[in-house]
Amino acid sequence: MKILIIGYMHTKNDKRVFRTVETLSKTNEIIYQYITENEENKYKEGNINYLPIKYTENKNLSSIEKLKMRYRNLDKVIFNIIKTESYDMLYMHHFLPSKPIKPFVNAKKMNKKVVYDLHELHPENFLENLTGFKKIIKEKIMWKILKKQIKFSDKVIFVSEEMSEYVHTKIKNPFKSKVITNYASIALEPEKKAKTISIVGKTSRSLESEIKIIKESIKNGFEFKIIGMDLIDFSDVEHTYTSFLPYEKMMKEISKSAFSIISYTIKGKEIPLNFVFSMPNKFFDSIASGTPVIVNEKFISMSKIVNEYSLGVTINPNNPEEAYKKIENSYNNYNEIIKNIKKYKEKFIWTAKKEKEFINFIFC
Repeated sequence: MKILIIGYMHTKNDKRVFRTVETLSKTNEIIYQYITENEENKYKEGNINYLPIKYTENKNLSSIEKLKMRYRNLDKVIFNIIKTESYDMLYMHHFLPSKPIKPFVNAKKMNKKVVYDLHELHPENFLENLTGFKKIIKEKIMWKILKKQIKFSDKVIFVSEEMSEYVHTKIKNPFKSKVITNYASIALEPEKKAKTISIVGKTSRSLESEIKIIKESIKNGFEFKIIGMDLIDFSDVEHTYTSFLPYEKMMKEISKSAFSIISYTIKGKEIPLNFVFSMPNKFFDSIASGTPVIVNEKFISMSKIVNEYSLGVTINPNNPEEAYKKIENSYNNYNEIIKNIKKYKEKFIWTAKKEKEFINFIFC
């Protein structure tokens, strides 16, 4: 079978996207679209036909201006690929904002199988900075779009059970789906642990409350490290940091820490469901590297797992003093948490069994 995988704005080595490319290429021919900032020619390696598209987005533009640029310079190009390439299955890792339904409809008209991999809850995540009446209208429109996208999809994949249940409830019409979350690629046994709290990778979210928690932790003997880059948010916080690291080196760096913190400051009573249902790579990578996690209790999908298996601590970042006390209590019971991580670690790693289940779902 020949499969066209649309990575859209994802780069070549995005972990979730490239995992599907590698897995499906074992027994199928793949055409893989991804974006790059460099001049790259298309090429073939094994069963994978790499189809890079050079595209650089101006981060200073507004969300609407970015969409206009994508329409002119990216969406048209990708839709033309979908219309003209020869393939049996279309695997979408994101929709085209200027043509949100057309790729799905076009593929079905040509009797192609369609798989839709929902990394995010798009009705909320798309144009997430809109507020008030504009936000309400946008979400109504996006739910109608998502319903149609799913209607024209043979299989749908979600990142969490809670997201899957929520979308099934909203869509109402039955459809075939499976949860494939962001499993770690490898597992490590830590050699030595430092009394360090780490944050992994970049974030565009507010960390106002988390900074207070980190400062309180430093006062009480913890060190703080940022893995993968430095963050301006912590410019007035004593810390160390690493530059960008290849995956295995990043995992080794995480394994040295006592805790990995996964939290953003959420103001107001309304919690974005995209946060509630999120399952970021860093959550699975931390546990697979043998490091307990500190998770915002409002992130329901992650918090449920942390509490069920006792893999760390859930906190309310808006109460920094209480949050630190919970971290301190967890550190005092650290050996028990480490035992639980060793016991349940395999649940958070991509294994041959999980790969087989994924393949069976796609093709059966």
